[in-house]
Amino acid sequence: MKQIKELSEMIEEELEDAEKYAKHALKLRESEPTLAKTFYDISLDEMKHMGLLHDEVKKLIEKHRKEHGEPPAPMMAVYDYLHQRHMDKAAHIKVLQAEYRTV
Repeated sequence: MKQIKELSEMIEEELEDAEKYAKHALKLRESEPTLAKTFYDISLDEMKHMGLLHDEVKKLIEKHRKEHGEPPAPMMAVYDYLHQRHMDKAAHIKVLQAEYRTV
């Protein structure tokens, strides 16, 4: 389950970067529209990366279920906590991205 830990850390990094770029896009939307659009596009890419990593975590959990049965409850509790945290952060970033698109 070390892989899940590493992937979760990578997901956190992607979310942090997506938020950073979305905030820059909003800040520069009026004064530097071309650069703002670049930041917005990068933010979208970071969210795509986050989704890809999240899919890999789900595959690892499903593989564990097939090969060894249900993962240990403490591991799933940590995963559920991190997953909810990631989804909350992703929702916040999507709001920022939507705000950028609103003119």
